[in-house]
Amino acid sequence: MAKPKADFPPAEAIRALADGQGRLALRVTPGARVEGVEIDGGRVLVKVRAKPSDGEANAAVLALLAKALGVPGSRLTLLRGATSREKLVGVG
Repeated sequence: MAKPKADFPPAEAIRALADGQGRLALRVTPGARVEGVEIDGGRVLVKVRAKPSDGEANAAVLALLAKALGVPGSRLTLLRGATSREKLVGVG
């Protein structure tokens, strides 16, 4: 059985939630059944299948967010929250 494609909100809606310095606050759910990016109450929620061990979930979050924004992964930087569900990502 093929895994379902991730459903993303429009990239412009995600970018609109970034602050003036291009920082985006995320709430992450590692080990989720379905991957996806959502906007809920002015917050970006990212769900990834990867478990939070050895940075796998952080890498998956950045890759999924880059796909949702339509930018290369090298344009995103994890600024804060490497071991937390609340993360701050720089969008360059």
